[in-house]
Amino acid sequence: MSPESKKLFNIIILGIAFMFMFTAFQTCGNVAQTVIRSLNSTDFHGSGYTSMAIIYGVFSASNLITPSVVAIVGPQLSMFASGLFYSMYIAVFIQPFPWSFYTASVFIGIAAAESDRRTVFIALTVISLVGTVLFFLIRKPDSENVLGEDESSDDQDLDINESAQNNVTKAVDAFKKSLRLCVTKEMLLLSVTTAYTGVEMTFFSGVYGTCIGAINKFGTEEKSLIGLSGIFIGIGEILGGSLFGLLSKNTRFGRNPVVLLGMLVHFLAFYLIFLNVPGDAPVAPAEGTDSIAYIEPSKEVAIFCSFLLGLGDSCFNTQLLSILGFLYSEDSAPAFAVFKFVQSICAAVAFFYSNYLLLHWQLLVMVMFGFFGAISFFTVEWEAAAVVARGSDYRSI
Repeated sequence: MSPESKKLFNIIILGIAFMFMFTAFQTCGNVAQTVIRSLNSTDFHGSGYTSMAIIYGVFSASNLITPSVVAIVGPQLSMFASGLFYSMYIAVFIQPFPWSFYTASVFIGIAAAESDRRTVFIALTVISLVGTVLFFLIRKPDSENVLGEDESSDDQDLDINESAQNNVTKAVDAFKKSLRLCVTKEMLLLSVTTAYTGVEMTFFSGVYGTCIGAINKFGTEEKSLIGLSGIFIGIGEILGGSLFGLLSKNTRFGRNPVVLLGMLVHFLAFYLIFLNVPGDAPVAPAEGTDSIAYIEPSKEVAIFCSFLLGLGDSCFNTQLLSILGFLYSEDSAPAFAVFKFVQSICAAVAFFYSNYLLLHWQLLVMVMFGFFGAISFFTVEWEAAAVVARGSDYRSI
């Protein structure tokens, strides 16, 4: 197999593996609070919000050391180990206990009958494991330097020792770069935007589905609407990613219009959710809520808001990844590690306060972060445009 074919093969395997893993995990996260809330009437007592807060809290801390770990053990084993932890977390839902539920949450960094719940989560666990095993199909690139017949074993041992030392050096350097990037002007400004993506990701991936499932006015379809909501969030993400991730290369207006569109789309979604969803829906008991917001709860409006949440999220994320790749094109790994660190720690905080804050307060927090996050992004983008004016190729990003 040629090097180009091997690279294409690895990309396809990675895409399929991550598709399996995150289909299972995101589905699990979307229904976690609803499932756990339905179990709290039994001997089990826990919170899906708290579980996700633990996951993203540990995830945020581990992101700063991730480049170092990958430099030592390699990407293949790192991804395989991560896949096992994802699968373990999903498997806990088959027969959940509080200690195993929260412990599995650390390692990751269904209001239906119990047999149905077990069937669903057994299937999700198998799907995640399939994705994990696929990592073993990844093929290592051919070594550029092939050992000659005249090389001695001592020379080979020396090369191995030097390679191990280089890995340690790379690990330390990657960690130091991540720390230095945290205090740069550009990264501090982009951290406000990144913080918003963490907060709104918490809302659409865990809180909003729980709110829909708690509205008794939706009748017997309230729980099935959670899955439909997730589907339309995905449609919005795919549409936005296609339009703004691929077609944005041809725009001469830069990234700011896309971020502005994302902010306006999200603000429209927040306003409609404020009108349509009762304020106590995020913290409603297992029996749900009979409250009404400002209009009679509408299934169509609820699902439309799911689409808007996904579309707006894709606007922010595609442009954040684009500008990070532009500013730190020579060594992007530490920059993306800081990005995931800030995003994850804000997601953890948001999942934690979701246990206590009513819906309108959560929407207010997102509006404030969204506004200041957009302003911060505009500032960095204007500076990036100035760099382009001095000779860099902006539209190649």
